Amino acid sequence: MKAFRVLLVVALGFVAGLPVRSNAQNPERGGAVFLMTNAANRNQVIAYERNADGSLQEGQTFSTGGQGSGGVTDPLGSQGSLTLTQDHRFLLAVNAGSNDVSVFRVFGATLSLVDRVPSGGTMPVAVAQQGNLVYVVNAGGTSNVSGFYLHWRGYLRPIPNSTALLSTASPGAASLSFDPRGQTLLVTEKTTNNIDAFPIRFNGTLGPISITPSVGPGLFGVLFAPSGVAVTTQTGPAGAQTASAVSSYAVHRNETLNAISPDVPTDANATCWHAVTPDGRFVYTSNPRSTSISGFAISFQGALTPIAGTVVGSLPAGSVNLDTAVSSDGRFLYTLNSGTGTVGIFGINQDGTLTSLGEAGGLTANAGYNGIAAN
Repeated sequence: MKAFRVLLVVALGFVAGLPVRSNAQNPERGGAVFLMTNAANRNQVIAYERNADGSLQEGQTFSTGGQGSGGVTDPLGSQGSLTLTQDHRFLLAVNAGSNDVSVFRVFGATLSLVDRVPSGGTMPVAVAQQGNLVYVVNAGGTSNVSGFYLHWRGYLRPIPNSTALLSTASPGAASLSFDPRGQTLLVTEKTTNNIDAFPIRFNGTLGPISITPSVGPGLFGVLFAPSGVAVTTQTGPAGAQTASAVSSYAVHRNETLNAISPDVPTDANATCWHAVTPDGRFVYTSNPRSTSISGFAISFQGALTPIAGTVVGSLPAGSVNLDTAVSSDGRFLYTLNSGTGTVGIFGINQDGTLTSLGEAGGLTANAGYNGIAAN
């Protein structure tokens, strides 16, 4: 049988979580949650200290040195505009207005700007990292992906001949993700509804593109789970109600994709963003038009099973919950709520259900924020 890596598209559901013990690795250890303002005049990252119980305390604001796109609600239309590296030492932020990428060194909830480099294109909307490789997807102009080496001190150095075009000039690029072995880079295209797969060569450049149509309409985000399972989300047909979905795929060595659990309903509207727990057991989607979160268990083979009725969390009316992140200890889920200017906080229970822990405020509602990352 051919060895393969698995890519998975997942959707989540809302369930009343019981106050069972969460997926704690170290229950006494706190962390941090970061948000990006995406402000056109001066892009910034807002840092929150995360307490051991998941609650947040707003700390300092740090300038990226670049400019965001500005706008109101979800102006970047992407997932991964703010990304923590795997070792949690660095935070990567795209500056869509100044066409560059910033790198911060992370010290708890304190950031130090290390580097800022051109993104290799126009309007960078998402960034991904695997080992010493970083790739950025640029959605403006002739859309592309462009690669960098990440120095151990946090500097980014462009990889010669690493820029690769997507399936068309303006495909609506939304997200990108490396497989856990660093052998494949996947990119989602909203306009074409395609998943682009690029093999990664030994020198960090990309091989020829392989294009797979999404099994369902409204393709948005893509993520790989630690097992090699990757997750994509689908908003569903235009105008349809509760028609959003997720799908799982196997990614073969020739970069072809085969669906495992195709078009699984999230029982929600406008499913776009999603997050996989560090242990790879669960995936959660953010459903802004239903103000809900859906959840699925992920088998090692890539099959998806709805958690307790699919919808596992709800937010206050008008939240417009956009991007979402899971803390590095796997205990908490956070949502960026554009409509109410808050951060939603949920405890993750052992069975994958969620317990609402309230919200943290202090943000400006409908101000164009994009991107969230949790430590």
